[in-house]
Amino acid sequence: MKIDPKNLSRGDAHDLLVGAVVPRPIAWVSTVAENGAFNLAPFSFYAAMSCKPAVVGFGIGSKRNGQKKDTLRNIEATKEFVVCVVDETLAEEMNITATPYPPDVSEFKEAGLTPVKADLVKAPIVTESPIKLECRLLQILEFGEFPDTHSFIIGEVLRIHVRDDLYVDGEIQMSKLRAIARLGGELYCHTRDIFEMKKPSE
Repeated sequence: MKIDPKNLSRGDAHDLLVGAVVPRPIAWVSTVAENGAFNLAPFSFYAAMSCKPAVVGFGIGSKRNGQKKDTLRNIEATKEFVVCVVDETLAEEMNITATPYPPDVSEFKEAGLTPVKADLVKAPIVTESPIKLECRLLQILEFGEFPDTHSFIIGEVLRIHVRDDLYVDGEIQMSKLRAIARLGGELYCHTRDIFEMKKPSE
């Protein structure tokens, strides 16, 4: 079967792509509005883009009516955000924060999470998350036409917070982290089944 995404509806194109690009890490992004309200939402169009400088990026689709989501509006206003890692213990809380709450509702409160002041940015840190990346906005790329618009946020990582037991000899211990990842539809996966392959020698 051969499929051209441009010939599909937004929903069908979305379902096809997220089912083909798997598994996807989850960027649990915290931001702060200009009025000081905290926002927290998960995004699975997420990737590390550079290590030095440390750069990450994640995608945000518009709402069905074409309006911008709170995360995008907050980043445009403050130029800052924090990306938090979701492990197995935080799956339910992460799912709660995917609810489209009004801008004045704090997802931290709704999910029973603890916001703590970051070191270098205004956006709060999710205390319960095992790894947090404080980021400053570098660039926003825009795709699509109204109302089907998408934004890709690119940010420089200014500081990384890692739970002490996870960082050993300069490496994150994957077997202890137990992050979860996004699949197609409403499916997720664990990262417990880990194997190693040495790179071929040059």
